[in-house]
Amino acid sequence: MSAIITNQFRIQKARDFVAEVESSTNSYYTFIGLPNPTDLNNNWESGPPAPKDCFDEENKVWDTIIALKKINSDDVQLSIRKYSWQSGTVYDMYRPDINRDNLSKPSDVTNLYSAPYYVLNSDFRVYICLRNGVDPENPSGKPSLDEPVHTDLDPRAAGGSGDGYIWKYLYTLKPSEIIKFESINFIPVPKDWFTNTNYDQIRNHASTGGQIKVITITNRGESVGVRNRVYTDIPISGDGTGAKCTIVTNNDSKVESITVTSGGSGYTFGVVDLRKTGSFPTAGTDPTFNVIIPPSIGHGYDIYRELGAKNVLLYSRIENDTENPDFTIGNKIARVGVVQNPQAYDSTSLLTLDKASGVRAVFLKGPSGNRDLYQTTSFTNNSLITQTVGVGTTAVGRVVSYDNTTGVLKYWQDRTVAGINTAGQIINPTYGYSLNSFSASDGSFITVEGGTNNLEIDTDFGTVSNPGISTVINNRTYYLGQSFVKGLANPEAKQYSGEIIHIDNRTSITRSANQKEDIKIILQF
Repeated sequence: MSAIITNQFRIQKARDFVAEVESSTNSYYTFIGLPNPTDLNNNWESGPPAPKDCFDEENKVWDTIIALKKINSDDVQLSIRKYSWQSGTVYDMYRPDINRDNLSKPSDVTNLYSAPYYVLNSDFRVYICLRNGVDPENPSGKPSLDEPVHTDLDPRAAGGSGDGYIWKYLYTLKPSEIIKFESINFIPVPKDWFTNTNYDQIRNHASTGGQIKVITITNRGESVGVRNRVYTDIPISGDGTGAKCTIVTNNDSKVESITVTSGGSGYTFGVVDLRKTGSFPTAGTDPTFNVIIPPSIGHGYDIYRELGAKNVLLYSRIENDTENPDFTIGNKIARVGVVQNPQAYDSTSLLTLDKASGVRAVFLKGPSGNRDLYQTTSFTNNSLITQTVGVGTTAVGRVVSYDNTTGVLKYWQDRTVAGINTAGQIINPTYGYSLNSFSASDGSFITVEGGTNNLEIDTDFGTVSNPGISTVINNRTYYLGQSFVKGLANPEAKQYSGEIIHIDNRTSITRSANQKEDIKIILQF
């Protein structure tokens, strides 16, 4: 049995996904993480490994998530491949019959949506190519010489070069769409095509289904009637009605051109009927033509179907925020991804914060008699910190960042500090196989080791009823981004909740104080 999943299914699933992200009943986040990529793979920086898709890998990804950013309804959009118009390029043209037995020309792809049959011009306008100069002498088309710039409702040539191209204007990218959603390889498609009145004229102009716009010549024929003659009202037969064309012969009594003069309606197939009315003469060798059938309701009515909008682009801007510093600086990030419906920490409710921390933190101070020692202490990123939390019991974490102005140290814990190495092998751990939590409970030790000096957890900082969210130093308020109780802060997102639906391993970058990252993630359906 042979079967396929059609492109129309993929387009619908892409549209469904956008609707899910926009729905208030869901909560989607991008995340950044993995500050220690070379621990996982020595060659990470020269070639990050492909992500693995299994439940265990999902847990490992959660272990190293540093922070999350909410994807709002205006951060998601359908998208299509980007083909910028360039003079001298031979583009494909729209055809409804591209398949593995009938390749698109000149790209030789088996699927229309894989062909460059539309372009983005220099003014960010999108045009679909209805004819690419194809004729018997140029069966794959000709180079495009005139950049399309018009916004006419009817398709037409872009200039006077005679390159044989016919372009149909579809839409113009908005400035906000360019900033958020244009990328090297993809451009957005309007999400409100069917509801925005700005597109009414284009949609309504396409309201006549099965209207013929283009006919191409596949054979010019021989001894076709009278030389240099114009033959009008040649009917186009098929399952539609009303379409007619004009044929012009050249000095060699061959067909020079064919032009649609009336598009008719209702065509799903059509043939130039040279014999129906008797107005076209018998030829030595009849010319042949290809009647191009448009989309079912016409060009420009449903651009999602017409352009193959089966990709979704998600946008997030990661930037430093002095009032909510969840996105740490000074350490690496080598992984970004998307998680669907994560929950808030210690809750079954969906996470709804605009930004959320994925790591734990301790609020540190110097020992008695030298409380300001934390200001001159340093911790090496990704190094181990420890706290003795009981007789023979040690909590171990790895440093994400340390701010010696506030004394806040952010850390993460994963299986590598509890006897499982990055290859998944059980080893003899220094501190045992249990992943113990850092503690500020009565009777526990409060010293944290691992920096250039040993510091203490400030157990007086924050209570359950009045958690510490900021600290004042020299009359300046510093916001910490997390809520501290007795000097300890939990992540704001519950680990291992929701579904990680996208993982992208990347060459690492080190975030700095004045740095912003625009993350654009393409999901292909």
